[in-house]
Amino acid sequence: MAETELAVGPASEGSVQSPKTKPTPEAKSFPLKFTYSNSEDGIDENLLVLLHGLGDTETPFAGLARRLRLPQTATLSLRAPDRIPFFDEDAFQWYRSFDLSGELLERPDPTPALEILDRVIEHLTVKCSWPINRIHLFGFAQGGSVASELALRLWRKKGSDGGSVLSSIASVVSIDGPLLSYPTFKPPCATPAVYFHRSQQGNSAEVAAFQKGFADMRVLKAPVGGGMPKSKEEWSGVIQFWGRVLASRMPDMEGLHPIISGGPTLPTQSSRTSHRRKASLSGTPYRQLAVGNLSSD
Repeated sequence: MAETELAVGPASEGSVQSPKTKPTPEAKSFPLKFTYSNSEDGIDENLLVLLHGLGDTETPFAGLARRLRLPQTATLSLRAPDRIPFFDEDAFQWYRSFDLSGELLERPDPTPALEILDRVIEHLTVKCSWPINRIHLFGFAQGGSVASELALRLWRKKGSDGGSVLSSIASVVSIDGPLLSYPTFKPPCATPAVYFHRSQQGNSAEVAAFQKGFADMRVLKAPVGGGMPKSKEEWSGVIQFWGRVLASRMPDMEGLHPIISGGPTLPTQSSRTSHRRKASLSGTPYRQLAVGNLSSD
């Protein structure tokens, strides 16, 4: 299988270097169930926080995180706080998603989830020594919506009040997870963002909301059908984005330096559930995706 180079930039000038290896979050005081892994190369310069979609758990995305093997990047896969009612197996949601008749809510309120994630960020920055501008968010479907709303929420608290990119989340990637609000604040959030979506519309209201909320915004469009990226072409935009925003603890090197990653396989997921869910939340099954060159040989 072919390999791919992920070019990672050096740490920002003027940033405060944190410990080379970060402590694991404390399970007893951490607000959510989680799976955490230090960086494979022993240098925890970035933290990728993964938020699963509706009806799933943190487990598949912990596997995804391990297979990504992003350089100098620890990973934290979170389980959503609320179990979906009347399901026999593990199926969680970031916020109340269904009405009493079992229909999806048209205007859900993510506030309770955002308040919990505020505490997650506080734990990571205070107890685990993570600078907020080294924390990257990756969310799928409902998890992508919450991740994006969290980035905007933190920017409104810090960035718009005289803050800078050093006091905001490092980046956010939302896979088919639209914003649940329409941002009206100024200046827009400085956090670099990607919105990967599948739509027949050229410039939908969902895209417009992201462009209104984020100053550094990239839209990745894919064919309708399926949820997570499933091919080299669909993954390449996300990987290139991470190559731009991930920091590197190698001050002796100028500019970009290449990190060679092997060829792990990644699961992909339908827009509303994993392969383990019941028919009422069923979708396309997991597919295997090689990320050495982002395609199977």
